[in-house]
Amino acid sequence: MSNDLMRTVEWKDGKVVMVDQSKLPGKLVFVEYDRYEQVAEAIKTLVVRGAPAIGVSGAFGMALAAQQSDANSKKDIIVDLENAKNVLQKTRPTAINLKWGLEKIMDVACKADGDANSVRDNIVREAKQMAEDDIAINKMMGKNGAVLFGKEDTVMTHCNAGALATVAYGTALGVIRAVREDGKKIKVIATETRPVQQGSRLTAFELQHDGFDVSLIPDTAVGYAMSQGLVDRVIVGADRILRTGHVYNKIGTYQVATMAKQHGVPFYVAAPLSTFDMQSDPKDVVIEQRSSQEVVKIGDVRTAPEGISVINPAFDETPPELVSSIITEAGIAKPPYEESIKNLFKSTAD
Repeated sequence: MSNDLMRTVEWKDGKVVMVDQSKLPGKLVFVEYDRYEQVAEAIKTLVVRGAPAIGVSGAFGMALAAQQSDANSKKDIIVDLENAKNVLQKTRPTAINLKWGLEKIMDVACKADGDANSVRDNIVREAKQMAEDDIAINKMMGKNGAVLFGKEDTVMTHCNAGALATVAYGTALGVIRAVREDGKKIKVIATETRPVQQGSRLTAFELQHDGFDVSLIPDTAVGYAMSQGLVDRVIVGADRILRTGHVYNKIGTYQVATMAKQHGVPFYVAAPLSTFDMQSDPKDVVIEQRSSQEVVKIGDVRTAPEGISVINPAFDETPPELVSSIITEAGIAKPPYEESIKNLFKSTAD
């Protein structure tokens, strides 16, 4: 399935193979890992990023941990897997898909019959299936979301929620792909996006590569673009969505949503059900703080004075009153979100 799509992360011959996104757009480099600690470092340093891709990468990391383990019994390999899970979980605390992927693998391991080899086989099988499911889910999400867009819309997106943020196809950009596949003419405005310019390095690269009409703007030009009537709709991805409809996405999303509200522009979020956190409240969500070096330097050139204090959050919270719709593989949630999100989950369980 989906052999025509380049994969951001996949399992090959007992190893995890990833596109090194830190090298884009200058070079397309693939890296191979055979230890879960390497996968943890790759997640932490943004070699791989994007909530769905991180979730599957975590699952593949657990598969490597199972292979690394010398355990012969189910009991002993579970201990090794718990240790690996703890290491992997600490790499990106805000993205709920990572926790989802790790817990799904642990559940499979605990339910496996037989010895440690049986656990290993079940984990690899499940992790590979999660990768396939991610592509199918993204395509369904795209199909569901495409109906919200007009024939000649100009759409703004923030950060990267494309094929590079998933195993393949994309969430927010997956919807944009589906809009074009519907025969609609669509233009895209991409923001640069901090940290590490994921909009200019990844989204603009990906869309240009795939033949979209895409323009790049500074993050600070969002209000200008909307005030000039250049934007018909906004669509972004998410790293975590609460049952209340609070959305946690790349830093700057809250500002984009606020500007969209001010200018009457619909603001959509596209994310799979695995990105929803149905237990936490806003006060429980940890916002990842990243290195000051990402702010005080451009490349290797320092642009800020020595000794300056830096606040560098990777994500922010967009409240539900700024969100027009949330697009998922199970359908579209609309306000009031507590009710509509609950109904989406109920529909998948029925």
